[in-house]
Amino acid sequence: MKVREFQTEDTPQLVHLMSQLGYPTSLEKLESRMANIHSQPGYHTLVAVLNNKVVGMAGLCHNLFYEYDSCYVRIVAFIVDIDHRRKGIGEKLIHEAEKWAIKLGATHIMLNSGNREERKAAHKFYLNMGYTNKSTGFSKSLEDKHSLKSTKRP
Repeated sequence: MKVREFQTEDTPQLVHLMSQLGYPTSLEKLESRMANIHSQPGYHTLVAVLNNKVVGMAGLCHNLFYEYDSCYVRIVAFIVDIDHRRKGIGEKLIHEAEKWAIKLGATHIMLNSGNREERKAAHKFYLNMGYTNKSTGFSKSLEDKHSLKSTKRP
C-alpha cells in the first residue's frame, strides 16, 4: 500500500468512497468538484492505493489562523474503504497529511467529524492518533438563501 497525491484518473474510484463517507455523488459531479478543488492553491488530496485500487482518501486544506500568528491544515474529507479498515491505511494517510502540514509550516492539524453513530469508530481512531476532542461544530445550509437571492431583483 502506498499513499500518493491524487490524480485526475483516480476520480471514478473516489465516487464509491464518497458514498461510504455519507455523501453519495455521481462521477460527473465529483469530476467537476475535484477540478474546482484542485484549482485552489490551498487544497491537496492524498489517496491510498492498494493493488492499483484507491482504498482511501484524505482531502486537506491549508489555512491561516485568525487567533494565532501561524497556519494550520484542516482535514476536510477522510475515508478508508470499509473493506480495508483496521489495516494501517488510515494511520498512513494521517501521517502523510501531517507531513504535508509540517512541510507548509503549519502549527496545527485539525478535522471535524459528524456526531452520528456510524462515526464512533472514526472518533476512536482519531483519539488513538493523538487528536483531541476540542470543539463542537455547527452547520447551517444556505441553499434556500441562494434560491431567494436568484429570484430577488435589485
